[in-house]
Amino acid sequence: RTKSFEHFTLSEKAMDYRILFMDEDQDRMYVGCKDHVLSMDINNISQTPLKIFWPASTSKVEECQMAGKDPTHGCGNFLRVIQPYNRTHLFICGSGAYSPVCAYVNRGRRPEEQVFQISSRAESGKGRCSFNPQVNTVSVMLNQELFSGMYIDFMGTDAAIFRSLTTRNAVRTDQHNSKWLSEPVFIDAHLIPDGSDPNDAKLYFFLRERLTDSSGNTKNIHAMVARVCPVSLCVFEYHVNFLLFTSSTIVFRENVFLLETDHPKGLLIFGVFTSTSSVFRGSAVCVYNMADILTVFNGPFAHREGPNFQWVAFQGRIPYPRPGTCPGGAFTPHTQSTKEFPDDVVTFVRNHPVMFNPIYPVGRKPLVVRTHADYKYTSIAVDQVTAADGHYQVLFLGTDKGTVQKVVVLPSNGSLDEDLILEELEVFKKQSPITNLKISSKKQQLYVSSEHGVSQVSLHRCMAYGSACADCCLARDPYCAWDGLSCSRFYPTGKRRSRRQDIMHGNPLTQCRGFNLKAYRNAVEMTQYGVKNNTTFLECQPKSPQASVKWLIQRDNDRRKEVKLSDRVLSTNHGLLIRSVHSSDQGVYYCLATENGFKRTLAKIRLQILSEALVSALSNKHSPWGWAASLHPKALVSAFSPAETLAMHQYCKERKQMQSLQNIQNPMRGDLGKLKPLLDHRKSRNRRNHLQEE
Repeated sequence: RTKSFEHFTLSEKAMDYRILFMDEDQDRMYVGCKDHVLSMDINNISQTPLKIFWPASTSKVEECQMAGKDPTHGCGNFLRVIQPYNRTHLFICGSGAYSPVCAYVNRGRRPEEQVFQISSRAESGKGRCSFNPQVNTVSVMLNQELFSGMYIDFMGTDAAIFRSLTTRNAVRTDQHNSKWLSEPVFIDAHLIPDGSDPNDAKLYFFLRERLTDSSGNTKNIHAMVARVCPVSLCVFEYHVNFLLFTSSTIVFRENVFLLETDHPKGLLIFGVFTSTSSVFRGSAVCVYNMADILTVFNGPFAHREGPNFQWVAFQGRIPYPRPGTCPGGAFTPHTQSTKEFPDDVVTFVRNHPVMFNPIYPVGRKPLVVRTHADYKYTSIAVDQVTAADGHYQVLFLGTDKGTVQKVVVLPSNGSLDEDLILEELEVFKKQSPITNLKISSKKQQLYVSSEHGVSQVSLHRCMAYGSACADCCLARDPYCAWDGLSCSRFYPTGKRRSRRQDIMHGNPLTQCRGFNLKAYRNAVEMTQYGVKNNTTFLECQPKSPQASVKWLIQRDNDRRKEVKLSDRVLSTNHGLLIRSVHSSDQGVYYCLATENGFKRTLAKIRLQILSEALVSALSNKHSPWGWAASLHPKALVSAFSPAETLAMHQYCKERKQMQSLQNIQNPMRGDLGKLKPLLDHRKSRNRRNHLQEE
């Protein structure tokens, strides 16, 4: 593949795409959206996918609209469950215009069969999928039994963890019992081993809840994890509080990611947290160790006592088998069902559903923090990458403005690890929050969904860092290294001695010796013309988002001096903006970038200032220049000197931009008009790539 980006959408309309299941063995990815199920080729999602059109019935849509629900974002069949049922079939569920519906899909044994069709009659999705498509549904299929976390009623007041599709009795958590579930928002669910016995494996549901404080009044938002024994006939649930942000303004967001290691207890769980405050905007990523979670689950239970019903650690006798133990596991090999547990175990579970100790993130601090940014994180995927100087976690973070940040975390001696934004990718033409991120390690691809479609991006885009050794080194991307000719994919098993990579320090002075570093001190001089009292823009954008930029000016027969910034002269992330050009602005401008102590000249621009006299003459129909209108453009140009020709080009450019901005309040002139979108969005210092233009 030469392209690093692919995109697919069914329609220009927003259809709320969700990546719900990836099957790397079959090279397929299954996506749900409004009224459709898609089977995509993970090698190239832009190749025509297999599609199933599965709308809600006309009568259900009419009933939904009569009930006052949103006709666009509510009264459709929004696919929210796609689970593998067996080798040839999927089980799917949709919101069904506030009347959940499920069915089986035949996908064939092999992708080349091109089979993808509904193979059963529709059945009720109640207890399997939420009525409201804007309310999260999470699900896991285990041994042809579906475990779901969702809201089971039309009004959205009855939350439950439910087991269905079973030859055993369908079971759920207690109805309207705030001790078990208190206004939950389900985030994700995963089956995680607990020891070597498969019967001890438990389902972990990640969620956030509104819990009352000790006074019984204020409801704060808490990030929680609950676990379920899937082998039992009854559902046992235990809550553990993720401690870092447990206030009414910081919440567990829409996504967690599990990074597997060689040992189950070494599993890492990454969670995205965001603020809900209108005053403070912030996001954070925290990472939790599965071993710490298991320690808390094996610790003391929480108990309310005293006049104020304060939470304290339970000090009384804990019945046997310990609540939370799964029947048939290592500790209860002869027990087949929780029905065989003594009554005091069941009573204890109902009265003590919460553990006392909270779970702290690794290092008791967030991994990544963003405050006062113009975006929030919505989703996360993580890749473990081996570089020349160690192992690194590369985070792919979706934002609510439709971008994906590629971040590498570097260990440091400070209070916080250092995180570097390697790239920020704009993967959709229309801005809308990222809903899902999925990584295929097999294909080395990232898949991204939003309400407008699905995009595919290569995990490594080394060519984006340029063709110079220093640029490649300063990028500090674990996927990339300098191979002597260009910045290319790094393979840990490679033995080529010329490969240069330094993720920890990013020091080109040590890595790029012999590759003409002196050339970075100079840049090819370019000439640019500005019209007096008009606007001009000197472009300079470093390849690395970590670089700091300084502008110098050298006027005739004078030494270089730093450009004095003001309301008239602004330094932006894309260059130097001069709002109103003065004669004194003429000179040679140097754009200097500094990163890790390495300095280089990115741009050298000679700015020539032209008076308004020639421009005025050209624009005045009654001036002696009026005859120019009757000449052929080539004949007109030949009548002027090169400087005057450039002045005319500048003038025409200015006029064209002025006309395009006439409908904008307080129109801006010249190059400032070109920059208006950039200034309005106040883009961050991070690298941007408009991938849709590739």
